[in-house]
Amino acid sequence: MPADEILVDARGHRCPVPTLRLRRALEAAPSGARVRLLADDPLARIDVPHFAAETGAALAERAEADGVLSFVVVKA
Repeated sequence: MPADEILVDARGHRCPVPTLRLRRALEAAPSGARVRLLADDPLARIDVPHFAAETGAALAERAEADGVLSFVVVKA
């Protein structure tokens, strides 16, 4: 993970908590900030891209390894 990314670790939480934590981090971040969300709730696969599209943020990266979903969202 690059040093300039903001990490939001929401593993162990069920939706909508991961998306709510992502929202709070983006609200506090400056424009252009990169926020990495880690989640293990399968519904995050649907919720996070939908949330990013709704808010005008860019979903820059999506990955999955060992049951952990990783999303990088860039604030508009």
